[in-house]
Order: sequence, then C-alpha cells, then structure tokens
Amino acid sequence: MHIGLLVLPRRGYGLEIGREPGTDETISNYGEIVLDSWPRLSVVIPIRNEERFIARTLGYVQNQDYPADRVEILVIDGESADRTVDIVNEIAALDRRVQLLRNSRRLSSAARNIGARHASGEILLYIDGHVHIANNDLFKNVVRLMKEKEVSVLSRPAFLETPDNSIFQDAVALARRSPLGHGLDSTIFTSKDRYVNPESSGTFYRREIIEDVGYFDESFDAAEDFEFNYRLRRKGYQSYTSSILRISYYPRESLGKLWQQMKRYGKGRCRLVWKHPAAFSLGAAIPAALVLGLPLLLILSLLVPTALAVATGIYGLYLAVILLTSIVIAARNGFAYLLVLPRIFLIIHWGLGWGFLAETWRLIRSPQRDG
Repeated sequence: MHIGLLVLPRRGYGLEIGREPGTDETISNYGEIVLDSWPRLSVVIPIRNEERFIARTLGYVQNQDYPADRVEILVIDGESADRTVDIVNEIAALDRRVQLLRNSRRLSSAARNIGARHASGEILLYIDGHVHIANNDLFKNVVRLMKEKEVSVLSRPAFLETPDNSIFQDAVALARRSPLGHGLDSTIFTSKDRYVNPESSGTFYRREIIEDVGYFDESFDAAEDFEFNYRLRRKGYQSYTSSILRISYYPRESLGKLWQQMKRYGKGRCRLVWKHPAAFSLGAAIPAALVLGLPLLLILSLLVPTALAVATGIYGLYLAVILLTSIVIAARNGFAYLLVLPRIFLIIHWGLGWGFLAETWRLIRSPQRDG
C-alpha cells in the first residue's frame, strides 16, 4: 500500500544512540525518518511455556510506534503445558493482529518455519517470548536501516541485562559478554553500529531471503538461526547491526537451567559442523576438548605418569584464567559477583562441550537421523 511521503517527527527525548547495556532508558532514534511507504511487517514469536513473560513481550510488540494495520503478530506455540496459550488467546481476542499458531513438533526451527509460511509481511522479525524491548521505535528503526544501509538482513545486539535481573542473572550477563563467555567472532553482544557477517546475530529478514536460501533446517532445535545465517553468508548477504535494534533477553535463573541451555547450544553447534564442516571453529572445539581431555589424560596417566602432570598444568591454567577473569569483572561491577562467576564460566564451557560431544556420539551412532 503506497501512502505517499511520510516524515516521522523526532521524539521528545532526542537523539540517543548506543546506551550502555543494563539501563532502561530509551534507545531510539536517528531523528527524522523519511519513508515513501510503510512496508508490512510480520513479527514471529516462537514460544513454549512462557506464561511468565509472553504478555509483557506482546505488550512491547503491540505498543510499537508503527501503523497498526501494517503489522501482524504470529505467536507460534510448541504445545505449552502452562497457561501460555490461554494468555495469548485472551490478548488475541482484544487485538486481531495477534494470531496463535500451533507447533506440534515443539522445535524452535519448526516454529520459525510455521511463522515464515503464514507471514504476509515484506519483512520478518523474529523475537523470542522472554525479552525486554526498551523503546517503541524498534520497527521504525528496522525499516529505516534496511532502506538506508541497503541490506536485506539486520542483526541486533542481544544483551542479557534487563531491569528485572537477579544478581545471579546479572552475573550470567556479565560472563556471557566477556571474551571467555562467548565466541570471539560473535557480534551478538556488540554495541557498535557497523556492517557484519550475519551468522551469529542476523534476526530481521526481507521475505525474499527465505525464498532465496530456503527455510530453517528442522533437524535443528538449537542454532537453527546460526545455520540459516551461515547459508546467507555463503550466498553473499551482508548484515548491519546497530544499538538502536537492541533487544534484551532474560538470562537463565539458576546453574541447572544455564547448564541445560548451554548443553542445548552445544548440540546445535555440533549439528552445524556436521552439516557444514567448513563452519568448524576453535570456539566450538575448545569446550569439547576440555570435557573430553580430562578423562583421557587421567586414563593415560595410568600408563604414562607424566600425563598427570600435563593434566594438572593444563586444567590448573584453565581454572586460573577463569578465576582471574572473574576477579577483573567483579572489580569493575561489584565483588558480590565473584561468588558465582567462576561457576557460571564452568557451566558455560562444560555445558557447551558436553552437548557437542553427546550430539557427536548420537550422530555417529545414528547418522540416518541427521534430518
């Protein structure tokens, strides 16, 4: 629908780009936004058991400063066992833009595809069910940056600082943003505005991208977005990331839940390398090597006594690096974090490694199940 030349006025709080993570202040605009039409947007929200967060997430989406008749909101539910469906239905009854779709496979990859197949928008925005969006200009900024930067995919910073975090969750956020807590080539925690490889953080897409590279691989239940973005990069697509696209995600609330998340990520990394061997990286291999190396060195020490000294040296150095990194982070942000940071780093590394090895073993034993 063409509606002529639109000039979006600068909001009262002025130009504010690149706020530090952890604040709840509006990160929004570039001043005036000039468009000659409003593209239709399809917001796809894959969820399962999100009764605590889904109403709030939908509120962020519904309150975006964007023409309501140019937005559809597709909530893809993976057979939730809590009140998630009831909550979404109550909201949908009041806002016809909200549609609830069923995901019988319960996989995040399947949910993304269901959303893509039902979407009528020119631009698809994938948003998780448990997020904090600090401004209501996100949709405008997506449209503007795609036009201005001449890209078909946008990346977004996905910091883990939210106004509701506990001390433990803040510690997880600090650990994940550190070089020791995520891949060195990842752009998911960057606050710099620049062109980037879409692999680690691509999340907003023009529809023609899916028509070009295909849908998400439903043999994945983690890292399916990374695998999709990997195919984009191989096709030559470039992305752009900006602090005004920031969405904050709620970190896991306990070591046990963090372990399950990291293990799932490790499995996804394994599947990525299994399908695309060229995607292999040291970042994926090191956690697996840590998990596998310790028992192997201990067994070897029964035959070669020096192996025990080697194991002690390697893992002693590893623990020292974790402790030193934790001390540096705590010195900058508060020494209360020092009580949990070392354990969080261990969970991140060993969860990723265990998941990678477990999925490797499963694929070796049952390669026919590789989708």
